Amino acid sequence: MSVPKAEYVPNPEKKRSLFALIANLPTLVTELVTAEIEQLKAELLRKLKALGLGAAFLVGALVLVLFMVGVLLTAAILALALVMPGWLAALLVALVLLIGAAVLGLLGYRKLKLGMPPVPNESMQSLKADVDVVRGVGK
Repeated sequence: MSVPKAEYVPNPEKKRSLFALIANLPTLVTELVTAEIEQLKAELLRKLKALGLGAAFLVGALVLVLFMVGVLLTAAILALALVMPGWLAALLVALVLLIGAAVLGLLGYRKLKLGMPPVPNESMQSLKADVDVVRGVGK
């Protein structure tokens, strides 16, 4: 049952004085902050659950793709076995995979080398310069 807006009275109690409102201010602020924190927790929990479920689905898809790659490699070996001995076809596919892994490993090593050491030197220097400007030291 809803009350019509014309008849709705927000606070049937007598009006409080300014001093009473000021006295209740810390309690009201505390309740507001607590309610905001609870709302934040609930929202984060809901979003983290969604992220976890999404990640689980992606991992499942990745596992299926990994199985598919194995099946495709087997198909490549069987197709090559039609024109050469089976052991040679398997060796050839393994060699191609080894070359691909070596290239990817080399590229990954070079990228990792560029990121070492993992310390944000440029950001730290910029932050120090900002602090110096605020202090009035330097240029």
